[in-house]
Amino acid sequence: MSHLNGAYYGPAVPPPKSYHRPSHGGGGGGRDGCCCGCLSCFCGCIFDCILGLICKILTTVIIILAVLAFLFWFIVRPNVIKFHVTDASLTRFDYTTNNTLHYDLTLNVSIRNPNRRVGVYYDQIEALALYEDVLFGNLTLGSFYQHHKNTTFVSPIFKGQRVTPLAKVQVSEFDKEKGSGVYTIDLKLFMTVRFKFLLFKSGSLKPKIRCALHVPLKSRNATTSPDAAFQPTECDWDYGKKWWIH
Repeated sequence: MSHLNGAYYGPAVPPPKSYHRPSHGGGGGGRDGCCCGCLSCFCGCIFDCILGLICKILTTVIIILAVLAFLFWFIVRPNVIKFHVTDASLTRFDYTTNNTLHYDLTLNVSIRNPNRRVGVYYDQIEALALYEDVLFGNLTLGSFYQHHKNTTFVSPIFKGQRVTPLAKVQVSEFDKEKGSGVYTIDLKLFMTVRFKFLLFKSGSLKPKIRCALHVPLKSRNATTSPDAAFQPTECDWDYGKKWWIH
């Protein structure tokens, strides 16, 4: 074994082989991954830019509309139209056994436009008279234009007879009011109106007005009791959301 400690003069020992699996396409796989990552980042940036631009546009539009609305309110200062029944004359109100109501009712209604720069076109006004929520009279009033800061009076007249079926409870209430001589009558106004500001006109709107009246027979108006005379009554809007601004 001593010869192993001496020099070795045989053939060179080859280095150990290392095995590498060939890759298809060479080194392109790494570049594709990099491209996909860059494309995804680019698309995300584009989406963020578009979303931010939309938000800015919407914010700008909202601010412009708010400013225009404030300027319109500041210049026009719109106020709600006021309705009052100033007088009522009831000369007949009889309910017969054949469910027929005989009536003769004249009302005087004031319409006040308090606006300084807005006029109102009343294209149609339909007046309805009801007792215990049962219709007994209706008519159509003429159209007219109301200037700003103006009060206009209309006088609906309900006269005639009509089959008006009342329930037992309603007949009992009628008999009670007949004894007192004061009847609870509702006046409803269904209107088609347009507004005018300078040269601009709005589209048609259809507000509804309700007037809850306590109307005495005219024969009782001659008495000295203040409760016997008709008391002027302010009317209310007949639906929750008003079409005009306070």
